[in-house]
Amino acid sequence: MDENFIRGRAQDIRDLAAKADPFTRKRLLDLAATYERRLDPPHSAGTVGARFQPQANR
Repeated sequence: MDENFIRGRAQDIRDLAAKADPFTRKRLLDLAATYERRLDPPHSAGTVGARFQPQANR
């Protein structure tokens, strides 16, 4: 899917969530998050641990 479509769909879902009851709001926000995860590039296995290593003092 196109990135603009995914961003637009996620925003539409968030707009609906703002008007929904609490139960439906949570489900809609979860759905919007699912769409947004599609935009994140997959992380390679070699770089995942690098994010959690402490930085050296400079």
